[in-house]
Amino acid sequence: VEALTAVGVPITAEDAVETTGLRTDEVVEQWYARYPWADPPKKEIEARIITRLIALARERGGPMPGVHETLEALSAAGYPLAVASSSASEIIAAVLETLALGHYFRVTQSAEHEQFGKPHPGVYIEAARALGVAPWRCLAFEDSPNGVIAAKAARMTCIAVPDPALAGDRRFGAADLVLPSLTEFRVEMLEGMS
Repeated sequence: VEALTAVGVPITAEDAVETTGLRTDEVVEQWYARYPWADPPKKEIEARIITRLIALARERGGPMPGVHETLEALSAAGYPLAVASSSASEIIAAVLETLALGHYFRVTQSAEHEQFGKPHPGVYIEAARALGVAPWRCLAFEDSPNGVIAAKAARMTCIAVPDPALAGDRRFGAADLVLPSLTEFRVEMLEGMS
């Protein structure tokens, strides 16, 4: 929000919610299309946003309740795990390092390497390919409507754990299961899902 307001975009935290789950370049492009600015270039704004998000992750980052327990349970059950995110690779790496979660994941896939970000399914399809698993045999956990759409378009089973700011969004209904918190997840829930 700060990087965009600095160039005159009248964006609020509430406005920013509508772009949750999109790639940073797509967010910048969307706001530039509405409120074009002369300087600095869009790429610089994108870099500022990424730098700020990394700083925030390191300063205030905390895991969603139940993340460690969920990852531990899935790992113990033998599931290969991947991160498939619209975030830039630098942000993914910073978050995984800050939260000490990196060791759980065989693959980290950023949509920055795809033609399109979420809600396009490309990042999910590539993560599945890198794991050596057919997408329709994968489970995605999602906290954004754009992520749910991407996971379902990739033919994955999807469990939504809505970000509280987005919880009322009806698009979460496309998920196979919606949980109010990851603390409610149990590996046994996967039996019969797919």
